[in-house]
Amino acid sequence: MDTWLMILIGAVIVFIAYRAMSPAKGVKTISTDELKPELKKKGIQFIDVRTPAEFKANRIKEFKNIPLNELPGRVGELDKNKETVVICQSGMRSSKAAAILKRNSFENVINVRGGMGSYRP
Repeated sequence: MDTWLMILIGAVIVFIAYRAMSPAKGVKTISTDELKPELKKKGIQFIDVRTPAEFKANRIKEFKNIPLNELPGRVGELDKNKETVVICQSGMRSSKAAAILKRNSFENVINVRGGMGSYRP
C-alpha cells in the first residue's frame, strides 16, 4: 500500500509541475527571432513582466514594464482587443502573465519563449 501511495503522490507532483510550466490554453508562443519582425508592427502592446531593476538593466524599447506581481491590478491599463506580447527573463513569468491575461478576457496573447535571456538584438 505504501508503494501505491508514493506512486500517487509522485504522479500528483508531476501533474502540478506540468501545469505550472505548460503554456496557458489559447496562448501562442514565439521565439525571440520571431519577435523581431513583430516589433516593427503597429497596434501591438508589448509587456515586459520582469522587475523594474531587470527592465532597467536590459530592455527592448517597444516594451512597457508591468512586473508580474503588479499585472493583476494593472490589466485595466491594457487594451483587451489588441495583440499582446509578453516577455520576461526566461519565459516562465511571461507564461504566468499570459495566463493572467487570458483569464481577464484578452483574446490574442503571445508569450516569448526563452525571454530576454535568449534575445539578441
